[in-house]
Amino acid sequence: MLNLGGNELKGLVTSNGLDGLKHLQELYLDHSSIDKIFLHNVGVMSSLRVLTLRNISLNGSLPNQGWCELSNLQELNLSENGFNGMLPSCLEDLTSIRILDLSFNQFTGNLTSSPLSNLPTLEFLSLSYNHFEIPVSFISFCNHSKLKVFLGDNNRLSDQIEFQTWIPKFQLKVLSLSNCGSNNLGKFPDSVSISPYLEALDISNNHIYGKLPRWMGNMSSLMGIAMFSNHFEGPIPVEFCKLSYLHFLDVSDNKLSGSVPSCFNQSTVKHVHLNRNQLSGPMTHAFYNSSSLVTLDLSDNHLNGTIPNWIGSLHVLSILLLKFNNFEGEIPVQLCQLKQLSILDLSENNFSGPIPLCFREIPFETTHEKSSLEIGIQQYLTFSLWNFVEGSKSLEDHYPMDIAYENIVFHSLDVQQKVEFTTKHGSYAYKGNILDYMSGVDLSCNHLTGEIPLEMGNLSNIRDLNLSHNNLFGSIPSTFSQLKQIESLDLSYNRLNGKIPSQLIELDKLEVFSVAYNNLSGATPDQKAQFATFEESSYEGNPLLCGFPLQTNCNKTVPTSTMSKGLDREIEDGGFIDMEVFYVSFLVSYIIVLLGIVAVLFINPHWRQAWFHLVEMCMTSWYYFFLDNFMKFFCNRSM
Repeated sequence: MLNLGGNELKGLVTSNGLDGLKHLQELYLDHSSIDKIFLHNVGVMSSLRVLTLRNISLNGSLPNQGWCELSNLQELNLSENGFNGMLPSCLEDLTSIRILDLSFNQFTGNLTSSPLSNLPTLEFLSLSYNHFEIPVSFISFCNHSKLKVFLGDNNRLSDQIEFQTWIPKFQLKVLSLSNCGSNNLGKFPDSVSISPYLEALDISNNHIYGKLPRWMGNMSSLMGIAMFSNHFEGPIPVEFCKLSYLHFLDVSDNKLSGSVPSCFNQSTVKHVHLNRNQLSGPMTHAFYNSSSLVTLDLSDNHLNGTIPNWIGSLHVLSILLLKFNNFEGEIPVQLCQLKQLSILDLSENNFSGPIPLCFREIPFETTHEKSSLEIGIQQYLTFSLWNFVEGSKSLEDHYPMDIAYENIVFHSLDVQQKVEFTTKHGSYAYKGNILDYMSGVDLSCNHLTGEIPLEMGNLSNIRDLNLSHNNLFGSIPSTFSQLKQIESLDLSYNRLNGKIPSQLIELDKLEVFSVAYNNLSGATPDQKAQFATFEESSYEGNPLLCGFPLQTNCNKTVPTSTMSKGLDREIEDGGFIDMEVFYVSFLVSYIIVLLGIVAVLFINPHWRQAWFHLVEMCMTSWYYFFLDNFMKFFCNRSM
């Protein structure tokens, strides 16, 4: 084995030098700089079994001689270069090839007529990030009985007529065809159904429409499913409940409707993304037995009802996203049993009642488990891919080859855990390992009432806290000064009063701060540290608040007009008077008074007679008053 990776080899590798390496079996030149003539001369290394030329800055078309003479070659990696054009026909001379990585180049051509169709020894094939045209029927690989892994992301799928009676010889374990939807593919490709032993499937971000196929429930080995960003519609098939080995499911950003099947509670599932769909109804018993669940994203749907009490049994749940739904009722105290929780988003719902005091019991610590989506696809492949390769016993003894194989997987299969969370007045997508460093609570845009619990100051690990657009009242807890990791704190649009605690200037990592549109009074915090960076918008809408950066000087009396505007805003927001209750009570009082007068006149004849007499006298007086004045006006006009 010879590893010359990361070196400057231009002009140093000659044909004479290669003649002396005829018995070399493994050659690694990754990240080196080498002349293209090397590909013409490398054929003399007849014993070579492994050749990796990843990212060696070569471009143009592949030569039709030299490297194709390596008949004993079992692994070839040409990824991350600038090769283009069609694959040379001599590629089919690599009769022993098992692992082939051509990803991240600019190759073209239809695989139906490609020399790849004449390499039945292939077990692992990566064509990701090229310009290949891949027929959805996979008829090109009808004789590839050993093919286990096919990675074709970021190419173009062609809607070739599928052969209903065609039964392939291969049994794919991993199939990844994401971002191949430049053409409108239409319905779900039937070619997937002929691979019942699939363990990882990624067909995300294509233009596939129709319903999720029920036969996927029969693919009992599936561990990872990524079908997000398509046009799937209809309900989630109950047959998915039979996927007892499922670790990862992402069907977000589709048009799925109906309720989440109550039977969907596999104990193995770790990451579930059903967000950005049209799901409705309560959560019922879905996920109640999913004891391994780490991520549950149901945001941007039409779900309703309350959060079920069994949510507290999901002891390893780290990310819970329920925003933009119609959930109601109080926030259940059972959430406080989720000791691994680090990201909680309940915003844009109809939750009411107080913030649970027991939130102090949730540490909201960052954890490496959140970004472990690789358990669904990537990490699973890294540890298990060698099991897919039949007869690989002879290769397992070569440690460098193991590493190369793992690198192929990691750089070709680009599916990562992605979570959207609103912070710092913007919505951000946290992807991959960055999730390990994020923690936050968003309870904004609900109907929460009561005071902010002092105990929330104990959440010293959170980076974002958003309680805006609620009906919270009372003072801002001085214990918030203990939120040492906080980067964004939004308490705007509530009914908070009192002074802003001066201790908040100790929050040296704070980037976004807002207490706008409350009923706070007194001076703004000293312009020190982070608080010297906050603008007037962070404090506006508090008529009794003064000090820089506001225009109101604390040494002057607050103008009456300003207080009137503040009072008007409070009344509009329901700060002092609930206008709906006022109108209803006024109408009811008016009706009661009117009925009371009628009742008195009906019961007492003497009062009734006096009332009618008074009415008659008033009408007579008004009649003669009107007649006299009208006649005088008429006579004056006629004169």
